[in-house]
Amino acid sequence: MNSIISDILSRETVAMGLSLSTQQLALFEAYAAELVKWNKKVNLTAITKVNEIAIKHFVDSLSLAPYIASGDRLLDIGSGAGLPIIPLKIINPETVMISVDAVAKKIHFQRHVIRVLGLQNIEAIHTRIEDLHKTHSHSFSIITSRAFTRLDRFVSLAAPLLAEGGILIAMKGDQAENEIEAADAVVHSGGFTVASIQRYSLPHSMGERTLTFIKQCKTA
Repeated sequence: MNSIISDILSRETVAMGLSLSTQQLALFEAYAAELVKWNKKVNLTAITKVNEIAIKHFVDSLSLAPYIASGDRLLDIGSGAGLPIIPLKIINPETVMISVDAVAKKIHFQRHVIRVLGLQNIEAIHTRIEDLHKTHSHSFSIITSRAFTRLDRFVSLAAPLLAEGGILIAMKGDQAENEIEAADAVVHSGGFTVASIQRYSLPHSMGERTLTFIKQCKTA
């Protein structure tokens, strides 16, 4: 498994303008190994082939890397098995990151991986996102979700947690335009606007993806 993960990530991240160290590749290998092991007993993901884990999970998550800075505070909503937050943490060790999921087994897995990989400045919280604003109101400069919920609901859930001048990034599939159009009125009524849309293709024809960037509307 290990050589497959490292080979794919080494090749594909260079194409993305990233350069992973030997230590970072080793962390990805360990993460993949834990994901496969836990998934035999706990349903974490339907993606179980090693090459698909490398591309559909890791490479896809790293599509966010150019938009994350060390000074950011990042929240990942509905993070599941730790995607995209753990891949992003591996390559952004200084950035403060928090993941939240309402499913206890998924948070238990994330906490296990965080310990095994020795990651710092990252916390996995078991709670409903609706309750997080009680302790983390307007705390995050970047809030992301990966195929978590409808775009309009993502905006409504994330809005109370977003710091002034922050940005929401929704990771979606190839039908994102239809969802954006359907959610447009609700997004605008909440004081937000779709700032840009970035489309990309996963390697080896493993799917089309879209990053939707949403910002607060400027007030006069």
